[in-house]
Amino acid sequence: MAQDITELETEVSEEVGIMQSAKVLIEGFAARLAEAGVDPAKLAKLKSDLNDNGDALAAAVAANAPTV
Repeated sequence: MAQDITELETEVSEEVGIMQSAKVLIEGFAARLAEAGVDPAKLAKLKSDLNDNGDALAAAVAANAPTV
């Protein structure tokens, strides 16, 4: 039973870390979007950065998705 509890604690800790990382990502995006305003060059750079990191984010989410 102690091993089950330790494993559960580890899983919860990992999930909390993932959620905190997602929160930082979303807040960072929101700040960069606000900073870009309507400047076409800044918006293009933001779009490029999002596209560059999209595959890595999708892979991270898929790797950490619970299996049913």
